[in-house]
Amino acid sequence: MSEPRVTAPRLKIEYEDSFVKIAGLLGGEEYVRVARALLNNENATDEEIASATGLKINTVRKALYDLFGRSLISGIRVRDLKRGWFVYRWKAQRDQVDGFIGTQKRKVLDRLKLRLENEETHEFYHCGVDTCQRLTFEQAMEVFFKCPSCGRPVSLIENGRLRDALAWKIQDIGSEMQK
Repeated sequence: MSEPRVTAPRLKIEYEDSFVKIAGLLGGEEYVRVARALLNNENATDEEIASATGLKINTVRKALYDLFGRSLISGIRVRDLKRGWFVYRWKAQRDQVDGFIGTQKRKVLDRLKLRLENEETHEFYHCGVDTCQRLTFEQAMEVFFKCPSCGRPVSLIENGRLRDALAWKIQDIGSEMQK
């Protein structure tokens, strides 16, 4: 006799959406809830989103303004006919997600290239204590090759593995961006 087959519950497609994933990376669970509400209710006001998510209005507004500042959502100002004041209606811009991801990858790639250049053009010294900082040759000379934190002597560290890892990651991200 075979055991009953247990299957994992299927997630709705909006939970797997790249827009929701980006929102989660930017601000955690609260941003995920706001992003899901935007996908489920296009052109929603901040009050409607707060009601749908159970979040405080200020939390919703913070998430909306952050997502808006990153061009992941758009907002149009309309007059609320019942109250007479202006409100914003928010809409997810899912077509901007790929551009946002590309921009972030370019920023990471640029930072990695700068870090690799720094690693290749400097000698670094360290005392061996994990909590102490690495020193460049110039910094080590200024402190007479003694760690400014713990006072232990500093010695030249080999950074070849770090340089190799940085070069590999740069190549990996670069090839991924070309796809």
